Amino acid sequence: MKNNNGIKTFVAVGIGAALFFVLGRFVAIPSPVPNTNISLQYAVLALLAAMYGPVAGGLIGFIGHALIDLSFVGIVVGLFTQKLHVEEGNFNKKKVGVFALANVIANLIGWIVVAPVLDILIYAEPAKKVFAQGVFAGISNSITAVVVGGLLVLAYTKTIAKKGSLDKE
Repeated sequence: MKNNNGIKTFVAVGIGAALFFVLGRFVAIPSPVPNTNISLQYAVLALLAAMYGPVAGGLIGFIGHALIDLSFVGIVVGLFTQKLHVEEGNFNKKKVGVFALANVIANLIGWIVVAPVLDILIYAEPAKKVFAQGVFAGISNSITAVVVGGLLVLAYTKTIAKKGSLDKE
C-alpha cells in the first residue's frame, strides 16, 4: 500500500509541476501593478499540497517555479494542511479555515518578504517597486489559492466515499 502511495505522489508531482508551469506561463491574468499577475497555478498547488502533503507540495512548487520562479508556498501549505486528511473526504469549516490560513500565510511571506528581498539582493531592483508588486501578488494569489483552491479541494473531497458509507450486502 505504501508503495502505491509513493507512486501516486510521484505522478502527482509530475502532473502538478506541469500544470503549475502551464498555468503560470500561459494563463496569467494581468493586474494593475506593473510586472505582476494574478496567478491561477496557486489554486492547483494548494489542492495538490493538501492532497499529497508538504513534500509533494514543495516539489510541485519548486519544479514549477524552477521553470518560472522560486516558491516555497507548496511546502508551507503542505505542512499546514497535511493533518487535514482531505483524502478522507471531509472538508468542514474548521479545515477550510486552516486551509485558508495556510495559503494566506504562505503567499504573504513568499510574496511580501522573500520575493522582494531576493529581487533587491539579486537583481538590485528598486525596493518600492518590488514591495508594491509583492503586496499585490501576495494578496491576489492568496485570494486565488483560497477561493479557487478551496473549491478544488471541496470538489475533490466530494468524490471520495466516506468511511463506513458502503453497506455490506
